[in-house]
Amino acid sequence: MTGATPWRPAPGPPAGAGPTRVPPTPTGRPGPFGSAGYPGGAPVGLGVRVAARTTSASAGATGARAPAACPGGARRDGGPAGSAVPAASAVSRFGRGRRGHGAEVPAEPAEPAAGAPLGRFLAKAAAVTAGLTAAGSLLGLVRDQTIAHLFGAGHASDAFLIAWTLPEMASTLLIEDAMALLMVPAFSHALARRAADRAGLTRSEARAQDPVRLLVGATLPRLLVFLAVVAAVLVVAAPAVVAVLAPGLPDPGLAVECTRMTALTVLSFGIAGYFSAALRAHRSFVPPAAIYVSYNVGIIATMVALHSLWGVRAAAAGVAVGGLLMALVQLPAFIGNVGFGPPRAKRAAAPRSQRDRDRPTLIAFGVIAPVILFAVFRQSQVLVERFLAASLPSGAISHLNYAQKVAQMPMVLSLMICTVTFPVVAQAMAGGEREKARRRVERDLALASLAVLMGTALVIGYAPQIIQVLFERGAFTHQDTLATASVMRVYGLGLLGHCLVGALSRPFFSTARPTWFPALAMGAGLLVNIVAGAFAVRWWGTYGIAAANAAGITTAAALLLTGLGPRIIAIHVRQVATGIGRLAVAAGAACATGWIAGPMIPDPLLSAALGCLLVPAMFCATGTAIRALEITALPAQISQFTQRFRNVR
Repeated sequence: MTGATPWRPAPGPPAGAGPTRVPPTPTGRPGPFGSAGYPGGAPVGLGVRVAARTTSASAGATGARAPAACPGGARRDGGPAGSAVPAASAVSRFGRGRRGHGAEVPAEPAEPAAGAPLGRFLAKAAAVTAGLTAAGSLLGLVRDQTIAHLFGAGHASDAFLIAWTLPEMASTLLIEDAMALLMVPAFSHALARRAADRAGLTRSEARAQDPVRLLVGATLPRLLVFLAVVAAVLVVAAPAVVAVLAPGLPDPGLAVECTRMTALTVLSFGIAGYFSAALRAHRSFVPPAAIYVSYNVGIIATMVALHSLWGVRAAAAGVAVGGLLMALVQLPAFIGNVGFGPPRAKRAAAPRSQRDRDRPTLIAFGVIAPVILFAVFRQSQVLVERFLAASLPSGAISHLNYAQKVAQMPMVLSLMICTVTFPVVAQAMAGGEREKARRRVERDLALASLAVLMGTALVIGYAPQIIQVLFERGAFTHQDTLATASVMRVYGLGLLGHCLVGALSRPFFSTARPTWFPALAMGAGLLVNIVAGAFAVRWWGTYGIAAANAAGITTAAALLLTGLGPRIIAIHVRQVATGIGRLAVAAGAACATGWIAGPMIPDPLLSAALGCLLVPAMFCATGTAIRALEITALPAQISQFTQRFRNVR
């Protein structure tokens, strides 16, 4: 879920200056994906551009003057270096902005430290997020290893994985996609209004009329009630849910019991996702990054403690426990940074116009439906996979699950970049800084594509060795290893598509009103997946299902890439596609090298370890030979990242 940009923010342009020219790279060619100064100056500071609009008469009467941007130094108003706060009074779906009272008000949340450049903050946030996400991914592998060791790849594991479909769907809707795409911009807009509204108010008045707390008070209670009702319905309707998810399952009784326990995650995941979105908007990244560590710890501990008594039901109970821990690990930070809303008496004391203005309209169909449908269509690929595999021989669902979990690790790690920088894009769009958002998105696409394609080459080239090292023990046989590795190689063809969908969807939902285009693009990809899967499963079984998944997600990614520039942010689509194409060539060469060299060393652990050196080396060598700037710029980027992270510490 992955590092952020290490570049230092360029100083803000002086007042009255024209548009900033994009500096060329040392080779004289424009930066990859059209980014400005790659590697080099990142966009100016992250402060949301909110200010009062004063008349010349009032300015002249008071003698006040708006603080100007101070390139290279701290602003006179205490704001971050190199950032300006121009006038803006935007209207969004989250409430109408209010003009200030004769003076510019620094935007909140404040920069990490006065004078701290954005690049340093993102470097530190990315490093912490990457470490915790990597720890969560490693624990996820331990979790899958424990499941494979205790239950193998048969009827019991298939029953649990069918029940696990609900948490996987809930995770996408309530943590990773829908909740984040709705609530991160919502909190970003509320924070911008808070900064503008506090001028001239006492501490008590500011607290009572705080847009952030009003947003929490208006959304969180309703969300809890709704999710509790949904969880209760799923518990009662578990037999029908299993019949829909896996109609060909011979004995659904065990799957029904597991489903009733995993259905409780609908409530706990919703709370955890809400907390994560709020904390990321407040630039608190550590608790949200720790949720999968706590989740996997809960599953592993429960399985180890109860598997001898409950069998595979212990894994389902562990999912419920892990979901609860995801919410609890963020609760202290949420209370400290956000809170649960002002007291009812203070809320009622606010003027009616103020309360109407700050009442969010997130429940409006035109606002929430595009995000929900996008997330549902994206996660429905798993539903299609389980549905088609239910009629195959026992163990097919397990092979698909293990292959997908391991194959998607490079995608999850590469998307850490977008996770950290999503608030940057959302706040830049809220402030009307389209050029800043464009540079940020193009840079994210470059780094995410580089990371996921290098990981894809390793996953495909050394699939048998990786699966053997990770899973081949206990009830997981060598035949299971061969079947899972073959499926994982097919899954790997769609990793770039998964990464691009995750990276490209965020800018679409950073605008004042979400567009339907991402949902339509994912719907088209899902249709390709269904049609291709229904045809291919007859002939190629699990391989056909994996190939259909790759084809569907790649279709959606291509549509999102071509649609982002004309509709939302004017990225250079041709330049982005060319950069990704060069990286794909480098990945192909590295993958072929690993595929040939892997079997030459009999020991799978030693072979995979050497592959972790050979594949990146071949990837970088090929990329340098074909002049892929995303690769040739890596040494300078690593040097800048190391230096800035050392300075931050």
